[in-house]
Amino acid sequence: MNERIKATEVRLIGPDNNQMGIMHLSEAQKFANESEMDLVLIAPQATPPVVKIMDYGKYKFDQQKREKEARKSQKVVELKEIRLSVNIGDHDFNTKIGHAQKFLEEGNKVKASIRFRGREMVHASLGREVMERFADAVSEYGSVDKLPKLEGRSMQMIIMPNK
Repeated sequence: MNERIKATEVRLIGPDNNQMGIMHLSEAQKFANESEMDLVLIAPQATPPVVKIMDYGKYKFDQQKREKEARKSQKVVELKEIRLSVNIGDHDFNTKIGHAQKFLEEGNKVKASIRFRGREMVHASLGREVMERFADAVSEYGSVDKLPKLEGRSMQMIIMPNK
């Protein structure tokens, strides 16, 4: 912007978006000074480079305002984890289902995991049955995104919320 522009000839766009033609950089800077605004390089790769007369401070402020609005309107999807066990009781299981339903209603992903301890590794099929039962219980709130997979001593499954 202003004196930092290196090109000698530029295509000038006025403050009201009308083309003022190709001219020497010093002439363009003179026009910008007369209107008490900044000369901003818009398209440096063009030949000749395109510059525009604008209030740079106001431009940056408006740009930050637009970015803030965009951040405000976007929803960040979180991954909430629920830990189950191979020999989980009915009441505990129902409580975990309630938590998962609440997370899915809020629009978050749910990661259900089972950690196998000791000799439970031999009964990985029981863990898979618990996972399938869990997926069926929350099926009206979300669908399975990543099927149950055994990794080391833990089995994990990810459930996406329904739209």
